[in-house]
Order: sequence, then structure tokens, then C-alpha cells
Amino acid sequence: MVKLTAAAKKLSRLYLKEKIVGPKSLADTEHIAIATVEKVDVLVSWNFKHIVNYDKIRLYSAVNLKNGHKMLEIRNPRDLTHEH
Repeated sequence: MVKLTAAAKKLSRLYLKEKIVGPKSLADTEHIAIATVEKVDVLVSWNFKHIVNYDKIRLYSAVNLKNGHKMLEIRNPRDLTHEH
């Protein structure tokens, strides 16, 4: 089980500061920040607007790298099945 730690909250705020998404998407940025801080292998989501979005993935990765974190691999569930 993972939790929203101080480190994840800080990273989430950085995503918002960089205007990757707006404040209404706070929960999405927290989700990504938790996965990043916890160093998960892959974050899987159906949220194509704010999470599984090529342009946003690049922006999240840039913030992560700039702040000493690894890039987070983000995929949709179909990418991980053999049923395309």
C-alpha cells in the first residue's frame, strides 16, 4: 500500500506549478507523484486526458528528471494485454 507522503505532495504541487494540468486535476497529479516517489515500474490508467497522454507524459517526465526522480512509465491497460 502506498500513501500520499510529503515528498509526493511536493512533487504534485510542482506538476501544478508547471501547469501540466489545472488545479481541478489535483488527484491526478497526486496519483502520478505517488507512483513516481514509490518508484513503481508502470502506472496503468484509463485517464487519457490527464495521465495517459503523450504530451503530458513528457511534461511529467521533465519535472521528474529536473527534481531528481526517474521517469515514470505510464500506459493504458490495453498496452499490457495481448488483446489489442
